[in-house]
Amino acid sequence: MEALEVGMEKAAIIFKLLGDKTRLSMVSILNTSDCCVCEFVELFQVSQPAISQHVRKLKDAGIVKETRKGQWVIYSLNKDSDAYPLIESLLQHLPNQDFRLKQLEEQGLRISCN
Repeated sequence: MEALEVGMEKAAIIFKLLGDKTRLSMVSILNTSDCCVCEFVELFQVSQPAISQHVRKLKDAGIVKETRKGQWVIYSLNKDSDAYPLIESLLQHLPNQDFRLKQLEEQGLRISCN
């Protein structure tokens, strides 16, 4: 199986974006579950505008995509992106973040935008 290559420029952009701990954690969470901004606000305890900026940067780079669900926007990892194999490889070396979503569920805050 031939691995897809990502150019140096694109790889540098991806690594720069994922060099931020919040964005890296967001991408790790989105690898297993879709989320909305309100969930990220609760997970990271930062303002909605700050989370929206992080999401916008990831979306502009093609790392995440959005789906409208009524008035809400749900974000997911763009697994069709040419950068996804690189991101997936990176995520294999990081701790799983699913516990964060479990904590949100236990607090009754999972998908609080529905």
